[in-house]
Amino acid sequence: MAEKNYDVIIIGAGPAGMTAALYASRANLKVLMLDRGIYGGQMNNTAEVENYPGFKSIMGPKLGEEMYQSAIQFGVDYQYGSVESVQLEGHDKLVKTTDELYRAPALIIATGSEYKKIGIPGENEHSGKGVSYCAVCDGAFFKGEDVAVIGGGDSAVEEGIYLTQLAKSVTIIHRRDQLRAQQILQKRAFSNEKINFIWNAAVEEIQGDDKHVTGVKYRDKKTGEQKVLNAAGVFIYVGIKPNTESFLDLGITNDDQWIETDDHMRTKIPGIFAVGDVRKKDLRQITTAVGEGGIAGQGVFNFLQGLTTAD
Repeated sequence: MAEKNYDVIIIGAGPAGMTAALYASRANLKVLMLDRGIYGGQMNNTAEVENYPGFKSIMGPKLGEEMYQSAIQFGVDYQYGSVESVQLEGHDKLVKTTDELYRAPALIIATGSEYKKIGIPGENEHSGKGVSYCAVCDGAFFKGEDVAVIGGGDSAVEEGIYLTQLAKSVTIIHRRDQLRAQQILQKRAFSNEKINFIWNAAVEEIQGDDKHVTGVKYRDKKTGEQKVLNAAGVFIYVGIKPNTESFLDLGITNDDQWIETDDHMRTKIPGIFAVGDVRKKDLRQITTAVGEGGIAGQGVFNFLQGLTTAD
């Protein structure tokens, strides 16, 4: 398999990867941007974006297209490819895909993460039509509405509390008889008049029509009775996992498989950077991904020039 050589390889073409490609290529570096699917990442699954500066509202796929055109304007080579492995050879990083082998002294990992799904009828059908996995992203669409949150961990309770600023009411549906969230979060939730709880509930279906969600069908695990909670929106928090399977052997992930970096997006391996939702961090938004991509793109240039930013 013949090798193809670059200054930097960027794995992932979401907002973080595309911004990194823009900055690196504008610095006159030879850049390869790889993705196993279409550019844009999770923006392609987002109906409307209302919290990205410069746009009052823009469709997610449209924003992805605009970012892509900006990213490739200075000569970025964009290729489809599913990464099988990354190996170190001296200062170089060898990236093997199903069909190709690429070599570069610098690597930026921007593979993102995925929200875990509960796999019930109506979840996929109503994604973007009332089913969401991000209150910060979509909460504003449900001002004055009744919404449901599925889950009982830290994320579910934190996002439920956040939603009370916007929604008429928030009902947290949990399969157990007590929350798993930190005690301080539980205390805040229990004291919030807008938050209700449904315990011991097995969620069976998200109901709705062609335009929007109308409710959540669940079964009481104690009585076996089926019930429906009316809701205009359903926020699901049953976990999130990073897309780091191809990088576990590098030793740059923590116990939960998130990649850890410093403030300059550098991992503990010189020349390997990580940006966007694949990193261990709190806020996963397009704006934060773009900022991290810019930092890494400039960081790669400094690395290749033998420069280091003082800690």
